[in-house]
Amino acid sequence: MPDLLIELFSEEIPARMQARARDDLKKLITDGLVTAGLTYASAGAFSTPRRLVLTVEGLTAQSPTQREERKGPSASAPDAAINGFLRSTGLTRDQLQLRDDKKGQVLFAVIERPGRPAAQIVAEVLESAIRNFPWPKSMRWGAGTLRWVRPLHSILCLLTDEAGAEVVPLTIDGITAANTSQGHRFMAPGPIFVTGFDDYRAKLKHAYVLLDSAEREAMIWHDAQNLAFARGLELVEDKALLSEVAGLVEWPVVLMGAIDDAFLALPPEVLQTSMREHQKFFSVKHAKTGQIEGFVTVANRETADNGATILAGNQKVLSARLSDARFFWENDLRLVKSEGLEGMGAGLAQVTFHNKLGSQADRVGRIAALVREIAPLVGAPPDLAAEAARVAKADLQSAMVGEFPELQGTMGGYYARAAGLPGAVANACKAHYSPLGPSDDVPTEPVSVAVALADKLDTLTGFWAIDEKPTGSKDPFALRRAALGVIRLVLGNGVRLHLNDVFKEADDLFPEEIKSGELVAEDAEPYAHSLLTFFHDRLKVHLRDQGIRHDVIDACLAMPGNDDLTLLVKRAEALAAFLKTDDGENLIQGFKRANNILTQAEAKDGVEYSYGADPKFTENTEERALFAALDAAEAAIAPAMASEGFAAAMAAMASLRAPIDAFFTAVQVNSDNPVVRRNRLNLLSRIRQICLTVADLNRIEG
Repeated sequence: MPDLLIELFSEEIPARMQARARDDLKKLITDGLVTAGLTYASAGAFSTPRRLVLTVEGLTAQSPTQREERKGPSASAPDAAINGFLRSTGLTRDQLQLRDDKKGQVLFAVIERPGRPAAQIVAEVLESAIRNFPWPKSMRWGAGTLRWVRPLHSILCLLTDEAGAEVVPLTIDGITAANTSQGHRFMAPGPIFVTGFDDYRAKLKHAYVLLDSAEREAMIWHDAQNLAFARGLELVEDKALLSEVAGLVEWPVVLMGAIDDAFLALPPEVLQTSMREHQKFFSVKHAKTGQIEGFVTVANRETADNGATILAGNQKVLSARLSDARFFWENDLRLVKSEGLEGMGAGLAQVTFHNKLGSQADRVGRIAALVREIAPLVGAPPDLAAEAARVAKADLQSAMVGEFPELQGTMGGYYARAAGLPGAVANACKAHYSPLGPSDDVPTEPVSVAVALADKLDTLTGFWAIDEKPTGSKDPFALRRAALGVIRLVLGNGVRLHLNDVFKEADDLFPEEIKSGELVAEDAEPYAHSLLTFFHDRLKVHLRDQGIRHDVIDACLAMPGNDDLTLLVKRAEALAAFLKTDDGENLIQGFKRANNILTQAEAKDGVEYSYGADPKFTENTEERALFAALDAAEAAIAPAMASEGFAAAMAAMASLRAPIDAFFTAVQVNSDNPVVRRNRLNLLSRIRQICLTVADLNRIEG
């Protein structure tokens, strides 16, 4: 079986597009080969700034012969129908077969397609992949019609087996496939002739090209760490930057430089952001102080002076960039010290948040009002929380955040301290955007938690008020992320609040004229229910990632108080743990059996069996034992549920497992005696009622 090697060699591919391009090339080629009837053992895709590469191992040498039978019209059908069938099959009338059918004789076409060699199929599939490649952006060049992300220079396409290597015959817009590649642009220019993937990879490395991006990442990280360690410093981890830089170089050469003393007073986040965004530099910090003191840059070539010229040029450009950052920093500090943080944020009145929801200043006012209602629930002083809310967005008007939007919040913390505001206020300025993602840290300081909740809840209720809700995969205002942020803040801090009450408080802060018809109705419950359902959907995703089944969550959502997320999750965790035990699993089966018998009897008799079970009508020991067990369980479950002791309630419910099993083994519910039957059905009703006080077990699967 031959192996296939493809290289598409071009001008530099943007680093941000390379990972997606590798996946797309692999999918387009392998799917095309399989569709054409070929099979393969394995496939791997690689990229460098100047090439996309695919290797396919164990490819079949040719596609199998295919035989297709297609039923046509009746033999007595009009000529027009028969001729249409012939055109669709590509056959002539004498090539059709006549076969007996239930309604008479019918024409059949038997179409045989002989297998095709792999080279022919590869050429067709590769040309289609190149012409239809899904680049986010592409270009044309010269006089041709081909579009590619950057001008495509050459195509390497080889099939290799025991007999040797064969170039796949293919020409696209004047580019003919060959068995040649190119080495490093500066260190080893010129053609490289290859005979297969192993030979290709080895010769590229000899020509100063590391094919695998993962290998380049590992080399960069290893060398950068060693350079930092040698100077007693520590490399700041940045996986996204590492991946990007690995896509910028074919032969990484790591260099380290120092930051001029004139810039060391800048906040570490400013230094790191400026170097990462403008120069693609890694930051190097002092291990004890955390101060950024140096940088690591990655060159794409070795030089005779060991990178000294490259490093000097980079340091010159870096100094200019950091001079700009220092200007922004000093200018912002002067403004804060002269006008205060609220003075800095005065311009938010002219910044539109949303055309229906007003300006950023309007939003700040709503958050400050809402945070007063939330603060007592999280243990924060309302006045201090309101003060933090009033200044939390002020840094959006700073020159630094104007240059580096990703520093919003972080700079607010620095400016709040410079303005002499309390530490809790400064921390809230920084933390109120958090958590931004599933791995982001959750704020724990009460004032920060209060402002973060108010910020996100204002966003959610506002966009719900104007009926701008997420639809399908579209969520332009990141409302799913905001809801998950609220969930993590509440659960991470054990906050006890009723979301419906907070929704109402937030909704009252919006002017009536902006609200949709659903909101201005006298009954606001549909709105609250809709937003609460959205939260429940987000909570299901969050808990499912933690291993809690969706049916367990549904069983708890059906209970009262489901707008208290902390209470809801405590119940779900206890129920999930209970269902993992033998008692839990068997009790669910006993509950469902009791519920099914009871439901069928109620439907048949047209009455509800929910009252009047009496021990005096019992006929055997198992029946009396179940009465006693239900009395004991009910006495234990009621106070446990009242005190939110869900684990204790589950344990009490577990004690019913054995008596219920024994009851069903020894007792026939549908007795011939109508009084005994009614009493036993009422006893089953007690099982249902007691179990349903813990959770809606009807929703548990299995």
